[in-house]
Amino acid sequence: MTAHLLAKTAYSTPAQASLRAPRSVEYDLFAQVTARLKSAAEGGTANFPALASALHDNRKLWTAMAADVAQDGNGLPDTLRARILYLSEFTRLHTSKVLASSDTVDVLIEVNTAIMRGLDDGRHAA
Repeated sequence: MTAHLLAKTAYSTPAQASLRAPRSVEYDLFAQVTARLKSAAEGGTANFPALASALHDNRKLWTAMAADVAQDGNGLPDTLRARILYLSEFTRLHTSKVLASSDTVDVLIEVNTAIMRGLDDGRHAA
């Protein structure tokens, strides 16, 4: 998104990341967490610790997105900002259901994949 997400990835990615477009960085963050969600979900109940970790990171990513679009200086259109805030809240609530074993992670993977398609600059295959 903005400086917050870029700062978060500054020490974990190569130096050329600072030259990448913010959308590309966002895409990569979503791709990483979504891959972890998929992998952990495939492991079934025996893989619950990995799923819980991936869910936690996914929730942190969505919280950062919500915090960014809530800032007054955010340049996204108001309708898009509202949709991102809604998705962040949905992710928070649905994550709790998955952690309580009352729902599956599938919809969270679908939401992230849809966001990745929106962020795609034509160089990725979502």
